[in-house]
Amino acid sequence: MTSTNFKTENNTFRKLIGNGLVYRIPRFQRDYSWESEQWEDLWEDILVVVNKQENAHYMGYLVLQSNDDKVFDVIDGQQRLTTLSIVVLAILKNIQRLVDEGIHAGANSQRLTQISQTYIGYLDPVTLVARPKLTLNRNNNDYFQTYLVPLRELPRRGFRASEHLLRRAFEWFDRQVSNYIKGFSDVDVGQTLAQLVEDISDRLFFTVITVADELNAYKVFETLNARGVRLSSTDLLKNYLFSVLDKPTEHPHEIDALEARWEGIVNRLQSDNFSDFLKIHWNSRYKFVRHQDLFKTIRSFIKDRKDVFSLLKGMEDDLDNYLALTSPELSSWSTEDKESATILKMLRVRQPFSLLLVARNKFNDKSFTQLFNAIVIISLRYNTIGAYSPNEQDRVYNDIAGRLSSGSIDSINQVWSFLKKIYIDDKRFKNDFSEKSIKTTDSRSRKIVKFILCGIERHISGSDLDYMSDNLTIEHVLPQNAFDDWEGFNHQQVTEMIYRLGNLLLLPASVNKLLGDDSYINKREKYLHSSIGLTRQFAQENESWSPEKMAAWQTWLAKQAVSIWRVDQLA
Repeated sequence: MTSTNFKTENNTFRKLIGNGLVYRIPRFQRDYSWESEQWEDLWEDILVVVNKQENAHYMGYLVLQSNDDKVFDVIDGQQRLTTLSIVVLAILKNIQRLVDEGIHAGANSQRLTQISQTYIGYLDPVTLVARPKLTLNRNNNDYFQTYLVPLRELPRRGFRASEHLLRRAFEWFDRQVSNYIKGFSDVDVGQTLAQLVEDISDRLFFTVITVADELNAYKVFETLNARGVRLSSTDLLKNYLFSVLDKPTEHPHEIDALEARWEGIVNRLQSDNFSDFLKIHWNSRYKFVRHQDLFKTIRSFIKDRKDVFSLLKGMEDDLDNYLALTSPELSSWSTEDKESATILKMLRVRQPFSLLLVARNKFNDKSFTQLFNAIVIISLRYNTIGAYSPNEQDRVYNDIAGRLSSGSIDSINQVWSFLKKIYIDDKRFKNDFSEKSIKTTDSRSRKIVKFILCGIERHISGSDLDYMSDNLTIEHVLPQNAFDDWEGFNHQQVTEMIYRLGNLLLLPASVNKLLGDDSYINKREKYLHSSIGLTRQFAQENESWSPEKMAAWQTWLAKQAVSIWRVDQLA
């Protein structure tokens, strides 16, 4: 493995477990968490192959780490391996009952011993000490080895939630196996149970990726995640941090504190990707690191317990502000800052997050709000209207964040001197806006259009409309379902111009639903009596509708946009 650092192969469950290899779930890997939904899915998969509906069933990826190809740490896939071992234990429990009841006791005792040695554990030929095939993490292994593996009565009180899940999983599969063998004769039932193990071991297979160290494991995670397979790269970092503390000279309470605080951060993030938060946190304080280099960089920084708890405290310090950016409706920020965060979320712009995290800690409320407003304007000009590549943005924002964090710049005016690099100038913004189309086929795009038109409405009439309201809708002057030659528009023009910003108006929902693909003269009558100033002005200036009038109206809108969304200076 040293020449390639990782290898990939397809293995059956028998090839994985049914030999002298040993598997360990890292001590600080997450606890067992599967519940009835996952158990039912697995049992259905097993029945499919047992009943010969499929010759084999694919179980997905396993990521293992090993230095000797004998002992493997389970980096990803522990829930599946643990549950399959529980299934085998449930089958063994049913064989044990046959032995206890004297049903072909000799043959079934041999089956019990052979299956247990092959799939659960074996006697080391040198030390004569029993060695388990699978060792669980520090919170689950004692229960697993003490009660499940020996097929003992399972106690129910005084255990962790994950240990109760292990017990419930065993009891659930025990019931399924018992139901499966109902109706078989005493002669056949032992053979049936043994055959069930054989089918599981030979017909369930995995893609096994074996790596030499954590860095290669992290690279594997990033590759698979890019293909849509979500793996536990977060757990990999967690395991590394715990390993720094897991030394004889350290105190167990520190490990417990780290675990509690780590889980607190993960739980508060909920649906937010932890690695995204970690990347933004790191880049707000240190030199910019791309996602694929994050684990390697952090590992090189974290050498002792002080570093571990320093990283943890920094993440805790930034968490509230990060959550205020991703879930602004729940934050305690000012109304203006919450509105800016809501707009960024709607625009799906996250590149400024690292700068905003450090700025929140460095600047007073007034300066932070001023900076935040400027970033929203930059985002609208650069990302939404201009649709320029975010790569340069990433570099600029993180460069400023690093400078601000280190103290090499310390004023909002200095920040602006760097931000101007990604501030689209008025001429280019006007040109971009004049040509912009936004396809209003999803709710987010419709909100963006309403946000833009509401901003122009406020500018020309002073009316403050709520762009988030469902009662405010977008009217397509050239209808979305326009027939060819509607008001003289040919087929190509209909296709190309429906979603131009110059073709879009604001109307109350009650009015909009009455218009459909009516003629322009009938639509215009409604526009003229609209309660919305921008819509009335449109109707007053356009007695008819054509591609030329659409271009002229959109150019006028662009001029208003330049005046509204602009930054001259920050101070």
